[in-house]
Amino acid sequence: MADPILTITSLDKTYAGRGAAPPVKALNEVNLEIRRGEIFALLGPNGAGKTTLIGAVCGLVRPTGGTIKAFGMDLKRDWRKIRARIGLVPQEMAADIFETVLHSVTYSRGLFGRPADAARVEEVLRSLSLWDKRNSQIRMLSGGMKRRVLIAKALAHDPELLFLDEPTAGVDVELRRDMWRQIDKLREQGVTIILTTHYIEEAEEMADRVGVINKGQILLVDDKDAMMKRLGRTEAEFTLTQPLSVIPASVAREGLSLANDGKALCFRGGDGSGRGKEAVADIAQALAREGIAYHAIDMRESTLEDIFVDLVENRPEVAA
Repeated sequence: MADPILTITSLDKTYAGRGAAPPVKALNEVNLEIRRGEIFALLGPNGAGKTTLIGAVCGLVRPTGGTIKAFGMDLKRDWRKIRARIGLVPQEMAADIFETVLHSVTYSRGLFGRPADAARVEEVLRSLSLWDKRNSQIRMLSGGMKRRVLIAKALAHDPELLFLDEPTAGVDVELRRDMWRQIDKLREQGVTIILTTHYIEEAEEMADRVGVINKGQILLVDDKDAMMKRLGRTEAEFTLTQPLSVIPASVAREGLSLANDGKALCFRGGDGSGRGKEAVADIAQALAREGIAYHAIDMRESTLEDIFVDLVENRPEVAA
């Protein structure tokens, strides 16, 4: 396997408390490796440490402890070289709202030491449907267009590693689609992408690997498909024709229980590899043998969002 493009080791960040408030530990012994060319989704609730982690890699936040290496270089020694190869789409617009779109994006390219290239800037602006707005002041744009400008500024210097911090939060469906089309193109070009998002279905669709962070700690990092297989569950509910007071021994299975005053039989089990569906079919056959009638089965498979919620809430069945 190729060397990782980014290696984070034992990273800590503690913010001093204000007044009498105690210090706040935003990052706690974070260890993470990012593979070159992958799309990595970092999921976590508000305040989990996602933005602090991104800020540390991009040189915007000074860590309390630990090391960050990118492109084989140590961030403490080679900050400028590393930062020139990283793009960042932050959550908030910076203070250049009185500049025109074209000037802002062109300046951003030069800021990271890239030579002037009007054709490349035009290509970026056109890819984000901003070319017609190139002479408009950023402050005059809609919220969605401002978000496009942030993305254009991050892409202007052709980064090898791109951070997207909630890139589609609060934007319209059209921009969201444009954004994911752009990500597909960047993946094809070999750009490594790390994104945070509240739209977990986007991570489920786009990411190669997923990490979950909460309270400054990485709870889990895994290939998306492996995570779904290992932590996924099948849930099924049999709506019974007549209520049961107990589950017959011949029907009883691990993960099977009565609900709704005995009017429903609920199953939760499997591991995301198809065994859950097999168990549901086995339960149906057992009910038929016992002559227990039901008039509906409602079955669903876990989504990445289900797994995320389980991890964050630290439910015993996920930790097991």
